[in-house]
Amino acid sequence: MAAEWQGKSRGTVLGYKIFVFFMKHLGLRAAYFILYFVALYFCFFSWYSTKCIFYYNKHRLKKSTLKSLLNIYNSYYVFGQTIIDKVAISSGLKNKFTFEFDGLNILRDTLNAKKGGVLISAHVGNFEIAEHFLAEIDNNATISLLTTDIEYTPIKEYIESVTKKSRINLIIIKENLSHIFEINAALTRNELVCITGDRYTDDAKFYQESLLGKEAKFPAGPYLLASRLNVPVLFVYVMKETRTHYHLFARKAEFKQRDAQSLLKEYTESVTWMLNKYPLQWFNYFNFWSVKNLKK
Repeated sequence: MAAEWQGKSRGTVLGYKIFVFFMKHLGLRAAYFILYFVALYFCFFSWYSTKCIFYYNKHRLKKSTLKSLLNIYNSYYVFGQTIIDKVAISSGLKNKFTFEFDGLNILRDTLNAKKGGVLISAHVGNFEIAEHFLAEIDNNATISLLTTDIEYTPIKEYIESVTKKSRINLIIIKENLSHIFEINAALTRNELVCITGDRYTDDAKFYQESLLGKEAKFPAGPYLLASRLNVPVLFVYVMKETRTHYHLFARKAEFKQRDAQSLLKEYTESVTWMLNKYPLQWFNYFNFWSVKNLKK
């Protein structure tokens, strides 16, 4: 099926090396300047993603045709900026950025309760820099990221060579469900277990819920798990506001225990609020709403 996320990202090691060279030797502005041309390239040569961005703007955000076309370029450009920012912050240039907290007390209360917590995020904004926010709250705070991504690509190898070692622990989802024991161990250590709740694969169980006015499929696992763990569940997003300013939002989920569907509904309402505030930072570049004419 073309509707589900395929788990593939585009780019080359050479492309990353060029950006890193300009960023380190000529500054962030130089790296952003190159991005003008890279974003334009993707508008025309990543046609499937381009169609998906247009659909999101035209039919879900209800933008005009002209505005929707312009936002294709703007979306690629902002996405590229978040990638550059992630590398910059992780390679020692954190002082070039400013950070703002919204819901700081919620995160502190969660850590102070010593039960751990589940953070459900989405592919909006730049959550991958969240660990740098948490260091401001509690230098011992640790994120364990639940992921299916075990592929060690040349791009990952290069990024790791130019950035500081991440403090995020990876918990790999396994068919034998042994990752459940790792999650429980992380919560016992008062860690924050992060799950992304907005991408499913064709072989996984899913729930359906409305997002921006249309039913979409969401992976069942994050909501089944989070609704049963008896620990605080937070929705957390890190959004880019200006060229060098980021804003972290944390909201505590209020839902009926063991009711995964109600947790999902609250999540989609949270994501909708975030997208209304930051419409260009939706980075699910696939047929999220399973629209028939958006097949590859």
